[in-house]
Amino acid sequence: MFTGVKVFSATKAKEREGLGDNISRWMKTNPDLQIVDREVRQSSDNEFHCLSIILFYKKREP
Repeated sequence: MFTGVKVFSATKAKEREGLGDNISRWMKTNPDLQIVDREVRQSSDNEFHCLSIILFYKKREP
């Protein structure tokens, strides 16, 4: 069961390279959240490739 969703996405190569750092930074600033599931999606058109990482989370129990 989850209570929230956080989506990280990037279309440019440099942004895609930094996606992991952005996710790590978000997780460090939200230590009260527990990731319970995740999905990785990719979509493309003629010019762009979009990478999305979707995190499902809930509040950590005390």
